[in-house]
Amino acid sequence: MNQKFAQRFTLILAIILTTIPAWHNSSAQQHKAITLGSGKGLPFSDGVIAGKTLYIAGQEGSDDAGKLAPGGISAETKAALDNIEKVVKAAGYEMKDIVSVTVYLADIHDFPEMNKVYKSIMPDPKPARATIQAAALVNDARIEIAAIAVKQK
Repeated sequence: MNQKFAQRFTLILAIILTTIPAWHNSSAQQHKAITLGSGKGLPFSDGVIAGKTLYIAGQEGSDDAGKLAPGGISAETKAALDNIEKVVKAAGYEMKDIVSVTVYLADIHDFPEMNKVYKSIMPDPKPARATIQAAALVNDARIEIAAIAVKQK
């Protein structure tokens, strides 16, 4: 009886091991780019969906024409989060689906003002977050925010 069990176990294991690469390859090819056109001619997408995960490229606090929001870090933070929301909605996600955020500040002293705006806009529970000072940001922006969202349903 042990020999029959071993044969069946070996057969089942062989079937499982030969199908794992197919599962992996099929999910790896389901990438979908989200492009809103704000990065005209730039070599990246505003977001990429891979499986149930949406990766949102760094968004500056600018309008659709690429002009930074006037009014300093508070205005740029709000505009950057609005741009993230545009990508999130275009992908069919919601802001509450965001699980991780990375904030890049040109000046770490802008942290308290950025944090006030961030806190008022991001839904609860707040996503995990890292905030760092960058030596310089594109277009002389004061802030850039990248995020990751995971579809809840």
